[in-house]
Amino acid sequence: MNLHRHHHGGASFSALYFILLFVFAPLRHGSSSPIMSELNGPKLRHSRLFKSALQHHVSDEQLSDLWTPLSNQGWKPFVESTVTSSSMPESSGYIQVFLDGGLNQQRMGICDAVAIAKILNATLVIPYLEVNPVWQDTSTFEDIFDVDHFVNLLKDDISIIRELPDEYAWSTREYYASAIRSTRVKNAPLHASLNWYLENVYPVLESYGIAAISPFSHRLAFDNMPIEIQRLRCKVNFEALVFVPHVRSLGEALVSRLRYPIVESIDAVGTKYLRQVVDTKSGHGAGKFVSLHLRFDKDMAAHSACDFGGGKAEKLALAKYRQTIWQGRVMNSRFTDEELRNQGRCPLTPEEIGLLLAALGFDNNTRLYLASHKVEIVSFKCKLMDFVSVIQTFDYISTQVYGGEARISALRQLFPFMEDKKSLASSAERSQIKGKASLSAAVDYYVSMHSDIFISASPGNMHNAMVGHRTYLNLKTIRPNMVLLGPIFMNKSMSWSDFQQAVVEGQKNRSGEIKERKPKQSIYTYPVPDCVCQQLGV
Repeated sequence: MNLHRHHHGGASFSALYFILLFVFAPLRHGSSSPIMSELNGPKLRHSRLFKSALQHHVSDEQLSDLWTPLSNQGWKPFVESTVTSSSMPESSGYIQVFLDGGLNQQRMGICDAVAIAKILNATLVIPYLEVNPVWQDTSTFEDIFDVDHFVNLLKDDISIIRELPDEYAWSTREYYASAIRSTRVKNAPLHASLNWYLENVYPVLESYGIAAISPFSHRLAFDNMPIEIQRLRCKVNFEALVFVPHVRSLGEALVSRLRYPIVESIDAVGTKYLRQVVDTKSGHGAGKFVSLHLRFDKDMAAHSACDFGGGKAEKLALAKYRQTIWQGRVMNSRFTDEELRNQGRCPLTPEEIGLLLAALGFDNNTRLYLASHKVEIVSFKCKLMDFVSVIQTFDYISTQVYGGEARISALRQLFPFMEDKKSLASSAERSQIKGKASLSAAVDYYVSMHSDIFISASPGNMHNAMVGHRTYLNLKTIRPNMVLLGPIFMNKSMSWSDFQQAVVEGQKNRSGEIKERKPKQSIYTYPVPDCVCQQLGV
């Protein structure tokens, strides 16, 4: 626990001493504090089901069906270029985009930027990735993605440059932040049409030779687009965006250690991790594993406005967090917990996702990779005393999973072979991604794409990215039926057999079976039929 103090005289120090007793003493004695209630371990919410899940038996036949890969569904990726480089017309100018959000949101923005460059016959400058305001990650496009692969794979589709020529070197993020600029396009509507770009951005290119679009997230429609544009977007997402070598290397190491026999080792700083001790080149004895993206961080818990069993103190803490972050403008807060669960709007807790996996047939020998299980510094501020004007800031360490290890422990009891980056790799191996949220997410993305099965505890950008990419490659991906699970978990008298039957029935055709994209749905989540073609005779 890292505590930062500022000394402002005896009164301030005394006040600090007493507030520390008030805040931290409950942690030793197990009582509740209104400030630190989130550190108290939550109790099991489904103890009857949990006890049965620990004792349930899975047949060999059920396990075999569970791990069997998807059969050929009659589609194959379509990635051919529409033109050759020699036939591309002269460029109309340079397109710059500035992308915010996390890794997966930026990934979609990159795909849309390539599509816009194609539509406008412009040259794309390697996209600029904004610093994430939460993680303060300064990773650039070149830090995350293999630029040479990106440029070479798309060379027959559009022209791409790493940096602007000297005559346009003035066109930077700082330039656009300092004043209104005629070369900046800042009014692009959400899901803008192809014609909007032709009518509003192309004239800027004609006049100045360059157009900088910001903001750009979700600024290109998914409907009424030429098929070649749709296929180009998928080609970028699923083929051109490859991670840098050191991310792929670490990802490969983690996948290998998940699949093959391993032993526990201790690195130079005393951290335990898993080390491979067999030759993997023979390909014999490879095990299977599930990648799980929990998506149960504090933002998700607060924004959902659901009750997670932490009592009145937790409800008040999450309500205060909603007010601080979103000024209370959270639509879900208008509904009761029961209404939210009936609508499938509540994220699954680690306990609930564990019960879901057990009901589907995964046993306690299943190796589970926990994606996005990072450690973060959580800060809170409090006024020491009414007569002291100093606002004191305290930091404490918690896992990104809301509720920390106390909530993770329920999942770990059901699946003791649960791993993450820290348990699979040494600190030296993880050094290149340390403190880099985007690179850490990239490793999780890589491992999840190489898992036998992927599942997410609730919808989100990672869930959507995995559903789309794994659909494109016909890989098994479990999509929890949130509308079904909400009411089921509210039924406290349901037996394990009834629960298991309801889950199995409700999850039919939700393990990677093809779902064709509907109007307004994202092509990056539902790439069929736009980005694939049917295989004859299948």
